[in-house]
Amino acid sequence: MATFFIENFGCRATQAEGAAIVSQLVRRGHVPASRAEADLVILNTCTVTAAADEDVRQAVYRIRRENPDARILIAGCYAQRAPEEAAALPGVTCVVGNSHKAQLAELIRELEGDGLTHCRIYVGDANRAISFPDVEPEFAAGDRTRPNLKIQDGCSFHCAFCIIPSVRGRSRSAPAEWVVEQVRRLSRHYREIVLSGINLGRWGRDLPGRHRLPDLLRRLLAETDVERLRLSSVEPMDLSDDLLGLMASSRRIAQHIHAPLQSGSDNILRRMRRWYRARHYADRILKARAWMPDAAIGADVMVGFPGETDRDFEETVRLIESLPFTYLHVFTYSPRPGTPAAEMPDQVPVKVRKERNRILRELAARKNLDFRQRMIGRRLSVLTLEAGQVGLSDNYLKVELAEPREPNRIIEVEIGGLTAAGVCERVPTGSEERRQQ
Repeated sequence: MATFFIENFGCRATQAEGAAIVSQLVRRGHVPASRAEADLVILNTCTVTAAADEDVRQAVYRIRRENPDARILIAGCYAQRAPEEAAALPGVTCVVGNSHKAQLAELIRELEGDGLTHCRIYVGDANRAISFPDVEPEFAAGDRTRPNLKIQDGCSFHCAFCIIPSVRGRSRSAPAEWVVEQVRRLSRHYREIVLSGINLGRWGRDLPGRHRLPDLLRRLLAETDVERLRLSSVEPMDLSDDLLGLMASSRRIAQHIHAPLQSGSDNILRRMRRWYRARHYADRILKARAWMPDAAIGADVMVGFPGETDRDFEETVRLIESLPFTYLHVFTYSPRPGTPAAEMPDQVPVKVRKERNRILRELAARKNLDFRQRMIGRRLSVLTLEAGQVGLSDNYLKVELAEPREPNRIIEVEIGGLTAAGVCERVPTGSEERRQQ
């Protein structure tokens, strides 16, 4: 197949894997193309919620309308969880689970001689996946200026609602030497690198010795020229004093913490099989704010988990109100086949779930607005993005720039006001008059 298009769904780890797939295919002579023109369309999927599955199915139908002659390959978490269901979708000629994703380029070669008499399925033990393929820097970020480097895969916890351990396997860490070399290569091309994983805070615990994430960060700061590292999601009990102290003391680590909360009710946290309680979570977040006063602090929150009463939800609302969050990702619970929560009694009515979702989104919007207003008049460190007139601040704010800048640069910007979803740079005195002249 001469041309291909890949569409990534879900988390940053999936995006990093998509970049590696592009590298492999280009090295074998395949040519990237638009979705409407590609011979092969690869859907690199997520399955964390029912909505994620539906997004994949809708993408298949769109491709069939836009490009009816294209062969469709479904890869990743949805393929691993429900291969027969994926194979039954119209136009799908191959299904590749996480177990075989690292061999995807070789499997595509086999497809080239397939007469389309059947859909091929490649799904095995998720633990067998080769999780950390090299990626060429020119493909690491796609059309972005912030490449995602996956340094950890899988999860050894078994939260009651989560399907990920069964489709990703147990927690596995990339060797420290490999991470250092990847960051060294990427930092020649990019100012900011995002370290990602399925359970990033567990990095190192399966490797020989007593390695932890802060140890790796210190090596990256000492042995590479990367200007800024940003951490994706880290579970609350992995936000150790060591990690928080290192983040607070280094200007080369973004002032940005994302720590999944899921619920502020101890009753629901027990039912979810989470391993912390609300007071533990609050301790970590309050310490992070004390040590990093201007940091972005975000969380995932789930509403409508089985058995969540009005009182449980009120406890979640009170905890969120009391903590210095700057944004929230709010999810409505949806049962995942094969998880303990799917079989639990006391499923919350859909109407109630939706209302609780609305309440938390409105609360999150208020907190985000307060945070953005607090930044007016401050000087922030901003990475210029691919468009040239938009940037991302160290503390995770979208910044509208006063004038175009070269992409992929870190600059200092004074914040002058708010936009609909972010902030804007203060226009220098006299610059508006010069533009009008």
